Amino acid sequence: MLPQAEDPRSMGTQTTHTDRILTEMFSRLLNVKVSQANVGKLSHVIDGVIDKVEASLDLDTVQGRNTFRALVCSMVAHGWSMGMHPDNNPARDQDGKEVEVRVCKDILIPVSSLQALRYIKRDEKGRVAKALFEPDQNARIRGHIDSILDDISSSHRSLEAEDDSPDPGDSDA
Repeated sequence: MLPQAEDPRSMGTQTTHTDRILTEMFSRLLNVKVSQANVGKLSHVIDGVIDKVEASLDLDTVQGRNTFRALVCSMVAHGWSMGMHPDNNPARDQDGKEVEVRVCKDILIPVSSLQALRYIKRDEKGRVAKALFEPDQNARIRGHIDSILDDISSSHRSLEAEDDSPDPGDSDA
């Protein structure tokens, strides 16, 4: 049975039990005991992903949050078993150059932002220099339809205004 966590929004500094769930997943799925240092690092990553995803998922119940947390932990454990762990990363690439990996917390962005990405300009080192985000296709279509309706409406109003204006040839005087 997985430990029950309280609502993380109301718990302040209380633990989310991710570390305990991770340890249990590694034990059950891989029969591996992971060091507390690695569990701590992985817990921070998992909790960061959960914080980002929580905005787009409805995780109203404690059981729902723990189920989602267990899902993420099991994915990490399976990835670890396939070789995606710090002990399996080479220090040099195939050309013999030293591998440098930098990750920041800003890499965890909502899926809606990724879906809005339309263009990336890279610098000479291959890093992203500029990114262009556009509204989704539905928003563009709605905007285009609204523009057409505005044009029709404004041309209709101008025709009505011409019909209501007095004829310059008519004079009552």
